[in-house]
Amino acid sequence: MIVIMSSDVIPDGPEVKQVLENVASYEGLMAQVHVVQGTTRALTEIYLIGQTLQVPDKPLSEFPGVERVVRISEKYKLIGRHQGEMGPLEMQYNGVDFEQGSFHVMAGLCAVDSQKHVEATFKALSQYGQVTTRMGAYKPRTSPYDFQGLGQECLPYVFELAGKHGIKMIAMEVLRDAHVEEIQRALELAGKPTGVMLQIGTRNAQNFELLKTAGQQQEFPVLVKRGMGITLEETLNACEYVAIQGNRRIVICLRGVKTHLGDPHRNFADFAHVPVVKRLTRLPVCVDPSHAIGRKEPAPDGITDMAHASAQGVIAGCEMLLVDVHPDPVRALCDGPQALLIEELPAFLEDCAIVREAYEKRCRLARKSMDAEERAETLVPRKARLAGSGRRQGSKNGRSHVRT
Repeated sequence: MIVIMSSDVIPDGPEVKQVLENVASYEGLMAQVHVVQGTTRALTEIYLIGQTLQVPDKPLSEFPGVERVVRISEKYKLIGRHQGEMGPLEMQYNGVDFEQGSFHVMAGLCAVDSQKHVEATFKALSQYGQVTTRMGAYKPRTSPYDFQGLGQECLPYVFELAGKHGIKMIAMEVLRDAHVEEIQRALELAGKPTGVMLQIGTRNAQNFELLKTAGQQQEFPVLVKRGMGITLEETLNACEYVAIQGNRRIVICLRGVKTHLGDPHRNFADFAHVPVVKRLTRLPVCVDPSHAIGRKEPAPDGITDMAHASAQGVIAGCEMLLVDVHPDPVRALCDGPQALLIEELPAFLEDCAIVREAYEKRCRLARKSMDAEERAETLVPRKARLAGSGRRQGSKNGRSHVRT
């Protein structure tokens, strides 16, 4: 059960205390107070965990400062929409808005390999109006002999160059608690010229202690990637691990699942789950076509597999694309063959804009159809009443004599 307070109620205010005192009278019930910071306002929500069936909606719904009471219907209590009763989570970080309905392309280096390549990438992104990117400092690899990333030694110049070129947010994978601390420390020393979104990679999607660490810190938003071999429900519960620790600035990322059925692509793309995640949860959805597809060969229409997969995610309504770009893929130390060239970036961004516009047109058409259905539902009962009245007044051969 979720008790949503009015926007003018503060977490330690008397209205919240009254709800907590009432809840304390029930056995086996625990209450957690969370503040949801949106782009325009902050909301205080009280989560009741335990045997909530014993708690009636009243008098809670009638207490001062209570906006409404929501019965939880999904397993993921904090991130769930609960049959549409909970709206999407809005978040703003370092001047960038993330919510269901926004759209960002986070193009960048899968793994930082040199200062020269970082600057060339940031310069290009800035030139094309992009303020978000991806940069891997810590890289988990299948083989222990492969490049593992430069680690904290690259953080100072990555952050400095991001500030120089107006990059506001960098998606950066972390593998253990110490990496979060290293990023925090490096950002502080650099004077916070940019921001970081902590990325929980596919290999750590069920590293529950790391998920808890990401949730316990309140500074950075968190990007949780779907595990390469786990169900969607397990991935949503991974996001719930982050949320229950207090941080609900979460983006869920679909990046394909590991199966031979995806051949010849790197993974089997799961982008059809974009609308499913948006229906079940309050979270923005990201797709990672680079790691799902891993190929850039063009189809007969001249469009590459990676671009086609990106479009599939965008047309399905994703809020973010996570894409590999590299100024010199031949010299990249990680996933070079799948990376876009800097020269290919403007056409890719234009293609994304075309597909995004098509998605927005589809949304307008859907809303128009829904409005028409609602109008029809209000008219049908009236016509039925008039027709029934006509039959009672007298009809011939089943035809009404009453004009409508």
